Amino acid sequence: MSHFTDLAHQFIDGEWKPGSGSWDIIDFNPYTGEKLASITVATVEEVDRAYRAAERAQAAWAETNPYTRRLVFERALRIVEDRETEIAETIVAELGGTHLKAAFELHLAKEFLREAVQLALRPEGRILPSPVDGKENRVYRLPVGVVGVISPFNFPFLLSLKSVAPALALGNAVVLKPHQNTPICGGTLVARILEEAGLPAGLLNVVVTDIAEIGDALLTHPVPKVISFTGSDRVGRHVATVCAQNFKHAVLELGGNSALIVLDDADLDYAVDAAVFSRFVHQGQVCMAANRVLVDRRVEAEFTEKFVAKVKTLRVGDPADPATHIGPLINSQQAESVSGAVEQAVAAGATALLRGGVEGNLVSPSVLTDIPADAPVLSQEIFGPVALILPFDGEDEAVRIANGTPYGLSGAVHTADVERGVRVAKRIHTGMIHINDGTVHDEPIVPFGGEKHSGIGRLNGDAMVEAFTTQKWISIQHGRSEFPF
Repeated sequence: MSHFTDLAHQFIDGEWKPGSGSWDIIDFNPYTGEKLASITVATVEEVDRAYRAAERAQAAWAETNPYTRRLVFERALRIVEDRETEIAETIVAELGGTHLKAAFELHLAKEFLREAVQLALRPEGRILPSPVDGKENRVYRLPVGVVGVISPFNFPFLLSLKSVAPALALGNAVVLKPHQNTPICGGTLVARILEEAGLPAGLLNVVVTDIAEIGDALLTHPVPKVISFTGSDRVGRHVATVCAQNFKHAVLELGGNSALIVLDDADLDYAVDAAVFSRFVHQGQVCMAANRVLVDRRVEAEFTEKFVAKVKTLRVGDPADPATHIGPLINSQQAESVSGAVEQAVAAGATALLRGGVEGNLVSPSVLTDIPADAPVLSQEIFGPVALILPFDGEDEAVRIANGTPYGLSGAVHTADVERGVRVAKRIHTGMIHINDGTVHDEPIVPFGGEKHSGIGRLNGDAMVEAFTTQKWISIQHGRSEFPF
């Protein structure tokens, strides 16, 4: 995997160089434990250089004709299409994604690049009436300037591109910090593709580093106006606080504890398929995953039997094998945390219908039921292959259980009566919810984001314009104003 070593650098002001920190971030394959690359960390000084380079490059880019800007994203899309196999292999090696998961991530990444092409032309100015004679009010939509992007380890290629490409298309410059476990897919690979697509130097900078080295420098630096963060609600709370103290706008895409609700009239075989995919895709390391499967007591026994039978057919193992459904978790801490959550729930009285073992970073699926109402596992986000089955009696109880969590990201309702599903969906405090489908969806023009602890703000489509541009009022007095003195 020689391209890992090629990409194991910082990318600042158009130059590929090692960081100047005193230690290295080691990039491991989470399945084999093989060392893929080591990258010397970026220091506070390099973060400053990255932001200053972005600030210098941004002014000319904002003045560039948007029809010219969008050509970069057309070329980037072609590069991704040409190198799809190589990028997929990188996703499999660096984050233990299965072939199915890599294909899913690449499909969405291409859709978001197509949308970035359109976004370049989306911002519109307005002329508004004035109560003052002779006055013309113009409202301009302008780039915010520089955007800081912090991306996670689970869908790093997609979730970096998802903020980076729109921010650039709208005339901003970007400093991107990928997660330490996925510095290539989430960082330098994105930079290499956009560099080859002709993005001028300085507009995208990638700093591979860690809070242990730079503290809050990415957030407190005076240059960025907006921080787009995807990750846990714990870190998100800190990002929001620091941004507010520094008068920066934060867009936060955080964790979830989504409910997939199976009503008594649902197509059970179909609901099982949707629930199994929504819980176990990418080992359950998905913010939109169906953490909790809520089933009407009238169909609980039949649903549970079918669900457990289907989960038993999932193949756990080498993500490079196309037959594998469940690969490794990203690191040993995650594997320990997930198996610890299962142990804790069982100790508190939950029944394990399936109890998965742990082998290295591979965690086999667990299915729990009879979970005590006060068990911590019900309100936390489990980032791994653990399904919780919760019975309910009637819609009102389903809604109460679904809402009994600090999160509100995604969800699903299965029913033979679509409008009944919509009525239930409207009562659930969540940013996104799907009738007769899975919980894991993302589309380029639909507002994506959460309620409660699942985030602040939205991304995609018009929400990208809202997130990465600002409004400026310029008035013109065509006559003469009367001044009282």
